[in-house]
Amino acid sequence: MRSLVALVILFTSLASAAPHSPGWTFTLKNQSSGIIVIESVIVSPTLALFFDRASDDPLQINGHSAWGALWNLETDAVTALDVVTNSWCAGGAFLSNGTMVNVGGDPTGYDGNPAIQPGIQGIRLFGPCLSRTGEGCTVYEDPGLHLLVNRWYPSSIRIFDGSLLIAGGSHVGSLFYDIDPETSFEFFPRKEEFVRPSPFLERSLPANLFPRHVHQSVIFALPDGTVFMVANNQSIIYDVEANTETVLPDIPNGVRVTVPTDGSAILLPLSPPDYTPEVLVCGGSQIDDRIQPVNFSSQHPASSQCSRITLTAEGIAKGWQVEQMIESRILHELVHLPNGQVLISNGAQTGFSGFHALPDTVNESNADHPALIPSIYTPDAPLGQRISNKGMPSSGIARMYHSTITLTPQGNFLIAGSNPNNSTRVGPQDVKFPAEFRVQTLNPPYMSMQRPRILSTPAKLKFGERVTVPISLPGALSQRSAKVQVSLMDLGFSTHGFHMGARLVFMDATVARDGKSLTFVTPPNGRVYPPGPASIFLTVDGVSSEGAWVMMGSGSAPPNHD
Repeated sequence: MRSLVALVILFTSLASAAPHSPGWTFTLKNQSSGIIVIESVIVSPTLALFFDRASDDPLQINGHSAWGALWNLETDAVTALDVVTNSWCAGGAFLSNGTMVNVGGDPTGYDGNPAIQPGIQGIRLFGPCLSRTGEGCTVYEDPGLHLLVNRWYPSSIRIFDGSLLIAGGSHVGSLFYDIDPETSFEFFPRKEEFVRPSPFLERSLPANLFPRHVHQSVIFALPDGTVFMVANNQSIIYDVEANTETVLPDIPNGVRVTVPTDGSAILLPLSPPDYTPEVLVCGGSQIDDRIQPVNFSSQHPASSQCSRITLTAEGIAKGWQVEQMIESRILHELVHLPNGQVLISNGAQTGFSGFHALPDTVNESNADHPALIPSIYTPDAPLGQRISNKGMPSSGIARMYHSTITLTPQGNFLIAGSNPNNSTRVGPQDVKFPAEFRVQTLNPPYMSMQRPRILSTPAKLKFGERVTVPISLPGALSQRSAKVQVSLMDLGFSTHGFHMGARLVFMDATVARDGKSLTFVTPPNGRVYPPGPASIFLTVDGVSSEGAWVMMGSGSAPPNHD
């Protein structure tokens, strides 16, 4: 039976894969990441911040293996960071003042790394970094600054006042199900000296690690200030101000999308004037969550289902709309392109998340049959015609458990990580899916074309403001009939198959008749785009500029509890 499943999957992959096209390309970097990249976030126009669990990574700092690093997007240089607490399975998002906050983590240390301290209540801060190379920029930790409760696998997003909402997690490490759950919310900076219990997180057990919310495949902040969440196969809208939960329809057909059945999710682009929110949830597994892991198999087919819902009264009443990906996927990720399309990348076609926990692991991997060819989801295409991999190349590298992908300010996608093993010292000669230190970019066709340029922008933008900035357009894109899109984007925090905080808001925009300036109108308030860092991309007839790094709002710190 397992061999038959494998043959069906192989045939499906070969049959659906389009011939190689030079339009989209993978580029393999010469530089090693130095650590396994299980968490990735863009922290400046030139820098990505990586985190691993405290392990035996080859990158060294202060006499021990590092588990934090900066990647220079211009030079590919890697700089080790001295992280104190174990960031394995942490969440992350930006505050309104531009500080990146990494929360929670593993409850234990690592025997081979004596420098490590438990990270389960950890809060790690990376302040705005003005150096293009990252010189002098570091992760700050203070033992007196910690979460209210233990949280391994928490989720976090920035909400309308610029603070973080932190949800869920576990009190202990566990192979699959959340056997000792933390079914609550809290805030950072701290608003209350207590956590808020969540009936939803209680109901969605056992599989509610990294509860999938709309702003990350975990939590998504909606344009009215509420929050959408998915955990297991259930979903709600949480009203942060009223502390109430509204139950939504379950994901259809018994598909489950959170650890260990890692699907992915995304908040589709928000457009003026109504900014109507829609959520897309793809992949995962159609399996009974009462089945014990001893009965799981690395050859169990993942789900190809994508489910989409409009979060209005009418849309909720209609429920989820179902369509199918080209292949089944688990451990993958959904990521915005500047033009509003969604990239589907990474992952496997069978099995589950984690490692060394099934009777038929592939070496130590709980998953098998990597999904190597990305797809593109076009939200405004007709149902049944939205997903395509035409012209998409194969990555050639399995990106399984503990892999990441993120859009960069340059406009391509940075891909790193993958290690479904209990050691980073597992090389290609040892196992089928080794510890992966190779870094790639996935380059959209516009990366090899003449592109629009935003020549300058104000450092800070007010809400509801009409802004005019200088631009440069290649001759081929200067037609008056050209389609112009301007997107305000939070590039998000990538980990375990979802993008915490990822957001794309389109802005009303016009290009001057001479093609030398662009005028756009920023979102009306911090509910449509929570105040904090953003990248502005100009797309003309599908060709996107590099992103202009700005601060949306005043740049002030969020409110704090006295």
